[in-house]
Amino acid sequence: MEKKRPAEPEYPVVVGSFGDNNRYRLVWLRGVGWEPLAQEEVESRVREVFPDIDFEDPEQVHWIDEAEEWPAGRPEDP
Repeated sequence: MEKKRPAEPEYPVVVGSFGDNNRYRLVWLRGVGWEPLAQEEVESRVREVFPDIDFEDPEQVHWIDEAEEWPAGRPEDP
């Protein structure tokens, strides 16, 4: 029996959670998949895939929880 793949999100970019004690978030990019990204990596990586994306448009960039909030990270994280 073949497993069905879950439907892809309707947004080009989805920013998800990676837990409270991690400095990364899981970011889904249409056509690429999920990637763990730190706050300082997100814009440049998203623009590699979608050069003209509008980060302020919730139809283009969907935040699963608190928009533009990032976990503080563990003390040992750089």
